[in-house]
Amino acid sequence: MSEQKKKYDMNSPEAKALMEEITHGTFMKEGTMVAFPTCFPGASIPIVADESRITALDATPEGIIYGGTSGHRSHVFVAMFHGATGMVFGLKAIEGATDCAAVCCGKEKVLACVNGWQDGGRIVATKLQPLPYDCIQEWGFERPSFQDYGPAFRGETIIHAVAEPASDTVIGITSGHLFSADPASSKIEILGEVPGSGRIARTASGSIVGLDGDSHLWSYAPRTRSLRRRAYVLPDGNWGSAPLLWAREKQTGLLYTADGEGRLFSFDEGKGFSRPLGRTTLKPVGPMAVTFDGRVFGFCGPELAKMFCYDPAAGQVSNLGVALSVIERRRYGYVFGDAVTGRDGQIIFGENDNLGHLWLYFPKIKSAG
Repeated sequence: MSEQKKKYDMNSPEAKALMEEITHGTFMKEGTMVAFPTCFPGASIPIVADESRITALDATPEGIIYGGTSGHRSHVFVAMFHGATGMVFGLKAIEGATDCAAVCCGKEKVLACVNGWQDGGRIVATKLQPLPYDCIQEWGFERPSFQDYGPAFRGETIIHAVAEPASDTVIGITSGHLFSADPASSKIEILGEVPGSGRIARTASGSIVGLDGDSHLWSYAPRTRSLRRRAYVLPDGNWGSAPLLWAREKQTGLLYTADGEGRLFSFDEGKGFSRPLGRTTLKPVGPMAVTFDGRVFGFCGPELAKMFCYDPAAGQVSNLGVALSVIERRRYGYVFGDAVTGRDGQIIFGENDNLGHLWLYFPKIKSAG
């Protein structure tokens, strides 16, 4: 039998394995996903297709979501999914920007880190939207003006940034430097030199950590303004083949990350890295977030990504399948750019694809028995 004929022989072991996957595990196995367009359905139009790759998300303590897109132009938007809201509202298309590396919510303003200019990635900011009572009866939104803080470091791309609530500042990295941005004064300050690689995260104590080569983390303490290079040793693994991503448990500040082979680890400043917690079905590990009961949900794989769940109570990683939304319209999700935990514990994923949607994932509630 020729190799070509064997490839399409439905009785072959390969074909049987494929059919088993399609029948019993390709798409969502548990929980519910809802793909929400970047608009107020019935009242506004979505962000245009080639400007709608959602690559950055953050949330306020009240559960209002802010995001940024990449593509022909970058957009900054606000989203609300609680009470009688249910909408995404585009705040501004940032002319000259083609990539949004991060959005960070402060006490009164949201800052977006955007790239696309020859003089380097810039920071733009606007005030937070008021919390509406009812989007059905009243439309209480406005497109406020944005302030341009200028480039973080001239000639360098912004890689990532996070909010630092204690000082109400934003800490970020460019391709070669660590910086802070103060929403109150609009001032950007260079804090030191670090390798601009992967994403950064805030620890339980409020320190900021990021990748320092392929074997260490650097650490910056905002309270003492001290930067430690090679502060923590990475566990054995493949740390150079995929961008570093993080998920943070809000209650304890425990961080989760993964190496390039899909091995999950937790990180605590006092204890360092855990042993490998498990391994995802595909690699690399993409955006992930932690819900209120401590479970980690994320995607793995470069295309046609599959969702996984790490349950610390069970100590295991499970494959939940490819993203599929059947509410109102059927939509499949293949590539995701960021994730954040919503007000009520749902996980919100930003779809990094043309005509990107916000995907709301409502995890299965575990049986008490």
